[in-house]
Amino acid sequence: MRVAVISDIHANLPAFEAVLEAIDGSSAEEIWCLGDVVGYGAQPDECADLARERCSITLVGNHDLAVLGELDVSAFSSAAAEAARWTAENCEERTTEFIGALKPAGEREEIGLFHASPRDPVWEYVLSVDQAEDCMDIQERRIGLIGHSHVALFFARGGNLPNGAIGAGRNRESVRGAQAPDQARLDLSEGTWLVNPGSVGQPRDGDPRAAWLELEIEEAEAVYHRVEYDIDAAARPIVEAGLPKHLADRLFVGH
Repeated sequence: MRVAVISDIHANLPAFEAVLEAIDGSSAEEIWCLGDVVGYGAQPDECADLARERCSITLVGNHDLAVLGELDVSAFSSAAAEAARWTAENCEERTTEFIGALKPAGEREEIGLFHASPRDPVWEYVLSVDQAEDCMDIQERRIGLIGHSHVALFFARGGNLPNGAIGAGRNRESVRGAQAPDQARLDLSEGTWLVNPGSVGQPRDGDPRAAWLELEIEEAEAVYHRVEYDIDAAARPIVEAGLPKHLADRLFVGH
C-alpha cells in the first residue's frame, strides 16, 4: 500500500492543489493529513473542503484548535493569533464542523500519527535528536509520522540511515536525524523512526516549495517530494484579507 503523507496546509490553497496534483500523478492510494488545515492563510474553507474530500484521515492541529476556541492563542505569535481570530470570524460553519470532529493523534496500518509528537500531539516541536529520543522511548509503534514544525526531517534509532544524519551523543543506542531534501529516500525496514513530511502551505526549512512524503508501507520505504506552486496566488489573498503581510512574505523564502 502506498500513501501520501501531508501536513500543515495552513489555508494555502494553491500549494494544496499543487501537492494534490502531484499525488494524483503518483501511485498513492490514500492521503493522510497530519493537521493544521487552517491558520495563517486566507482560504480556509477551500482547503478544509479538499481535505474532507481527499484525505482518508485528517488530524487536528494547534491552529485548527485555536480557530475552534479550544486553545488559547496567547501562546501564539501576534501574526498567528491574528490569523486564527480572522479564520474563526470568516470561515464557514462547515469548516469548523469538519475540524471540530478531528483528533490530534491516531494510527493507521500500525503507524503512529501525531500532529506534533508522541508525547504531546498538539504542541511539541520535534527538532532535535534529544527530543526525538525521548519521544521514541514512549511511542508505541516502530514508525511515527509527525508534523507541526514545518520542516521536512527524520529521526531514527537503529536502522539504515542516509549519510549526513546527526547523532544524539548519548550512551544509549544512538538516535540520528537530519533534514530531508527533495527526493531523499528512507529505508524504514528496521529501527524506530519519527518522520516529518514537511509543510504543504508554509515550509520553514529554507525551501519554499510545498512538501509531501510518499510512503510505501509493505516495503517500508519513504521518499520526500517538493512541488513548485504559484506563491503569488497564495500571498495575494493574505494581503487582501488584511492579515499581517509577514505571513505572505515568508512564503517566498520558506522560513
